[in-house]
Amino acid sequence: MNAATDEAGTRVYRAAPSKTAGASDADPVTTEILRHALNSAANQMRRALVRTAFSPTIYEVLDFAAAIYDREIRMLAQTPTLPLFMGTMNFCIEFAVEAVGGAGVLEPGDIILYNDPFGTGSHQQDVALIMPVYLSDGGLIGYTAIKAHIQDIGGKDPYSTDTVDVLQEGTIFPGLRLYRRGKRVDDIHRLMIANTRFPKYVIGDVDAMVVGVRAGAAELVRLVELRGRDVFEACVERMFDHGEALIRSYFEKIPDGRYVGYGRMDNNGVDKEPIPFELALEVEGSTVRVDYSKSPPMQGGPVNCPIASTVSATRMAIMMIAGGGDMATEGHFRPVEVITRPGTMFDAQWPAPTFLYFLPAMQAMEVIWRAMSEAMPEAVPASSNGDIVATVWWGQNSETGEGWAEGMPHMGGQGGHAGGDGCSTLMHIMESATRNTPCEVFESRAPWLIEKFELAPDSCGPGKFRSGLGLDMHYTMLDDSWVTIVIDRHTSKPWGLAGGGEGSRVNLSYLRGKDGQRTLHTKVTRLKVEKGATLEILTGGGGGFGPPSERAVDSVLEDLREGYITESHARQHYPHAFAGSSARSAAE
Repeated sequence: MNAATDEAGTRVYRAAPSKTAGASDADPVTTEILRHALNSAANQMRRALVRTAFSPTIYEVLDFAAAIYDREIRMLAQTPTLPLFMGTMNFCIEFAVEAVGGAGVLEPGDIILYNDPFGTGSHQQDVALIMPVYLSDGGLIGYTAIKAHIQDIGGKDPYSTDTVDVLQEGTIFPGLRLYRRGKRVDDIHRLMIANTRFPKYVIGDVDAMVVGVRAGAAELVRLVELRGRDVFEACVERMFDHGEALIRSYFEKIPDGRYVGYGRMDNNGVDKEPIPFELALEVEGSTVRVDYSKSPPMQGGPVNCPIASTVSATRMAIMMIAGGGDMATEGHFRPVEVITRPGTMFDAQWPAPTFLYFLPAMQAMEVIWRAMSEAMPEAVPASSNGDIVATVWWGQNSETGEGWAEGMPHMGGQGGHAGGDGCSTLMHIMESATRNTPCEVFESRAPWLIEKFELAPDSCGPGKFRSGLGLDMHYTMLDDSWVTIVIDRHTSKPWGLAGGGEGSRVNLSYLRGKDGQRTLHTKVTRLKVEKGATLEILTGGGGGFGPPSERAVDSVLEDLREGYITESHARQHYPHAFAGSSARSAAE
């Protein structure tokens, strides 16, 4: 990643430029075969990890990223899991390799453990393993890397909303060899075990990550040796050039200009004041810049975003709009520039708390699209519910005395768009390939019953194309436990586009005690949930697209029949659907 600081103190981040200026002579058919083979190799890393991981957070939710890079730390392939992690992996590799003394000191079989938030772009629980990959002649050809969320890394709580510096958030492993020449370094392994409340979970998942990076390394070696190093590298350059051309062709269609988007976070987890922010999308020819330089200062609570996640959120927002369904490579990122100012919420510096880094990153992605809607409203969706409503539970089994921990993001409604209605109960786009843990798995692993898991009627934002619906999910505890709840976008409704209405419900959670009393919670750490109490998670819908008066009557009546909306909601937002006798009788 190239970074340059200007006289005004802002920094500009760019991907490495093309080496070939589009003049690669690599065979296009061979290049395409190799591109798919690299993606297959990344998927083998995914499969190896999923089949051996200990925690549902990894093998069900898919809260991880797996990627392959060349020796210059340029992304060759990724697996479709957690998009926000993808654009951070080059930072993980660069900082981890630098921490151990550079690529020159690495040896075959080494695996580096790294989780410094200001290098990974994540909280400490998002642990990265990086493995250098060598041919049989000893030449370094690249790296395989996995970053995955593990259950606990020794912070003040297993999951937090109220930290005031990064040192409260967990043990930092600043680039250490977990394996040296293929042999595990027992001192580092024991250090990990000593700094977690749930060693069985953590060691099981880290061992699975080792299996994953090794699987990717073996496949990368096989591909290079199959084609030959010269052919492989020529095809890689052509592959990168193609990705760059694809993104540039999209932005060439957008009028040059500066488009500003605005967002607002509820609070920083410690103070209760809202945090408004703005960013600007600048289009110049086929280059797009996203300018965060007017961001608010670093916050006293953990909603600060390290630069790696800011760059990644930007890359993913652009890729998902302009990438044409491609799996991203380094070339796709070349037209994208990111401008930040160090010491702000989107370029946090040590020792700022960063545990909830994903909240501003999530909102940044949607605000980028909001800015783009000024130029091309038909190209982007309206706002989603804007959050993953993360919950992390833990406790001690009252019968066995063994500690347990589980966590899950929750799905919400996605915004309507020019092509149709938004999706219901889908993970936020930053986690678009992740999933919820099935109720049967959850109930087998934790002391609770899932009492309700259903779509929330009337949670959709109205429009010609309505948003998707939110989710109602109720957990009733069968044993005493603790929970940390992370909710944002509780005080501001999702915006509509092109005349569409705001989302009809925001994100909420209630703790209902055994006495039936309900208390509202949004960001809260270590909330006691007694046996017999119920936690109600209620996610919102998104915003609508286009005027509600233009929604087809048949679509309104179908929503009524399916129970997605009530008649009172329909009459409020779609009165035209009740204008005729046939419509009235159909609704009845």
